[in-house]
Amino acid sequence: MANSNISTTPKVEHAGDDNSLSPTSSSSHNSSSADSEFAQDPQSLPDAVGDVENQAKRVKTLDEELDHVEASDAVSRELSRVLTAAYTTEEENEHAKTPMPPMGLNKEIPTDFPDPEPYTVSFNGPDDPLHPHNWNMKRKVWICAIIGAMTAAVAMGSSMYSPGILEVSEEFHIGHVTATLGISLYVLGFATGPVVWAPLSELYGRRPVLLISGLGFVCFTFAVATAKDIQTVMLCRAFAGIIGAAPLVVVPAAFADLFGNRTRGKAIAIFSMMVFCMPLLAPVIGAFVVSSYLGWRWTQYLIGIFGSFSLALVAVFFEETHHPIILVNKAKEIKKRTGNWLIHAPHDEFELTVKDIVEKNITRPLIMVATEPILFLISFYNAFIYGILYLLLSAYPIVFAEGYRMTGGTSELPYLGLVVGMMFGGAVCLWAEGAYLKAMDSNGGKIVPEARLISVFYGSVLFPVGLFWFTWTGNYPDKVHWMAPTAAGVFIGFGLITIFNGSINYIIDSYLVFAASALAGNTFFRSGFACAFPLFAVQMFHAMGTNWAGLLLSCVGFALVPVPFLFYKYGKRLRAKSKYAFVL
Repeated sequence: MANSNISTTPKVEHAGDDNSLSPTSSSSHNSSSADSEFAQDPQSLPDAVGDVENQAKRVKTLDEELDHVEASDAVSRELSRVLTAAYTTEEENEHAKTPMPPMGLNKEIPTDFPDPEPYTVSFNGPDDPLHPHNWNMKRKVWICAIIGAMTAAVAMGSSMYSPGILEVSEEFHIGHVTATLGISLYVLGFATGPVVWAPLSELYGRRPVLLISGLGFVCFTFAVATAKDIQTVMLCRAFAGIIGAAPLVVVPAAFADLFGNRTRGKAIAIFSMMVFCMPLLAPVIGAFVVSSYLGWRWTQYLIGIFGSFSLALVAVFFEETHHPIILVNKAKEIKKRTGNWLIHAPHDEFELTVKDIVEKNITRPLIMVATEPILFLISFYNAFIYGILYLLLSAYPIVFAEGYRMTGGTSELPYLGLVVGMMFGGAVCLWAEGAYLKAMDSNGGKIVPEARLISVFYGSVLFPVGLFWFTWTGNYPDKVHWMAPTAAGVFIGFGLITIFNGSINYIIDSYLVFAASALAGNTFFRSGFACAFPLFAVQMFHAMGTNWAGLLLSCVGFALVPVPFLFYKYGKRLRAKSKYAFVL
C-alpha cells in the first residue's frame, strides 16, 4: 500500500523528478551512519534492494524523512540507492564474481576509517542561496529562456521538414509515404532518446547532457540539409531525433530543480506550450521557405542554425541546476582550496557503469507504464492527442491545399488557428494554478494531484468537438468558407495544450521521486503514437473521406472524455494501491 505521509518544506521542495530528491547513493562506509540515523525505527529501512517493486516500498518507508532529504546525508544516500538500484556494500560483495583484489605491497585493506559525515558537504539550510529554489526570479527566467530555446529548436525540427515532403519525394524519386518517414523517424527518436537521457541527467547533471544532445542534434540536422541520397536523409533524421530529444525530459527536470510545487505548474505550462506550439509554427515558416528559391534543404539549415544558437547559449550561460551536482561542484572547490581529499558530496559516493544504467534504470520507465493503471491510461490519452498533433501535419494540407486550393505558404497559415487555441489553453492552465494552490492550502500545504486535472476537464470536451468541426466543415470546400475549419483549430489547440499540461503535472505530483521515470515512460508511449499517425493519415483521409476519418478520431476523443473525471474521483484510491504513486 503506497500510503505515505510526506510533507514538503516551504523552500526546498522536490517533486519534479526521480533523483531531485536524492542527491546521492551509498558507499561502503555509510552503512553505519545510516543505521544510527534510523536506530529508533529499525523497520524504516528494509535490509536489501530487491526488484523495482521492493525499491518503491523502500522509498515509501521513509515517510516524513523526505522532508529533510537534503539535510540528512543518510536519508539522501538511501533514496539514491533505491532510485538508482545501486547495491549496498553487502549486496555488492554477494554479487561480485571475483575475489576481493589485494591492496598490493603486502598491505592490509584498511577497516578503520573516519566517520564520513564531517567531510560530506550539504546545503546550508533551506535558505541557502546556493540552492536553485532560492535563486532570484530574474536568474531563473534567464535559465528557463536558454533551455526553452533549445527545446523550441528540437520541437520545430520535428515538423519543419513536412512542407518539403513533396520536394523530397520528387528529388529522390520515392513515394509520399516513404518521404513522410522523415517525420516519423525523427519523432520515433523522441520515444527512445529520453529513456537514456533521463537517467544520465540524474547521474551527471543537466548541463553536460544538454550540451552533448545539442551538439549531436545540430550535426545531424546539418547532415540532413547536405544529404546526397534518401538513406542519409532518413538515418540523419532518426539520429537527430534520438540525440536531440534530451530537452524533452531534461528541461522539465530542470524546471523542477528551479521551482517548488507552488510555482512549478506555471513553468510546466509554458514548457507545454513550447512543445506544442513550435511544431505548428514550423510548417508555416517552412512552407514559405520551400516555396521560395531556397527549397526544402533550407528548412534544415534554418533549424541547424537555430539549434547552434541555442547550443551556444547553453554552453556559455546555462548554470547547472541539478541539486546533487551543485553539491559535487561545491565539494570540489572546498577540496581544491583546502587540499583535504576526504571532503566530498554525497553524490560522489556512488558510480554506475553504462551496463548498470541499462540494466537498472532504463527498464524502470517501461515497467511503470506497463504496470501502473494511472500512468498507462494518462499516457494513452497523451499519446492519442500527441499523435493527432502530428497527424494534423498531413490533414491540414489535405483540407486546405487539396480542398481549398491554397498554395505555397498560404496553405500552412491555418495552423495559426491551432496556435491561437493553445494560447487560450495556456491561459486557462495558468488560471487553474490558482485553484490548485487553494487545494494545496486546504490539504495542509501538501500536493493534491487530482487538482491538476481541472484544466483537462475543459480540454477533454472541446478537443473532440474541434476535430469533428474541422473535418466535417473541411470536407466541403465548395460549400463552406475556409474560415470554418480554421476556427475549429482553436478548439483543437485548446484541447491539446490543456490535456497535455494537466496530465504531465498530474504524473509529476502522483509519482514524486519516481516522476522522471514516469515521464520517460509517458514520452516513450506518446512518441510511438506520434511516429505512427503521420504514416496512415493521408491514406485514411483519402480512403474514408475527411468527414468520416474525422468522425472516427473524434469518437475516440469522446470515448476518452471520462478519463480525467474518473481520475479526479478515484485517483486517490488508485494511488493508494499503486506500487510507485504517493498519497499525501
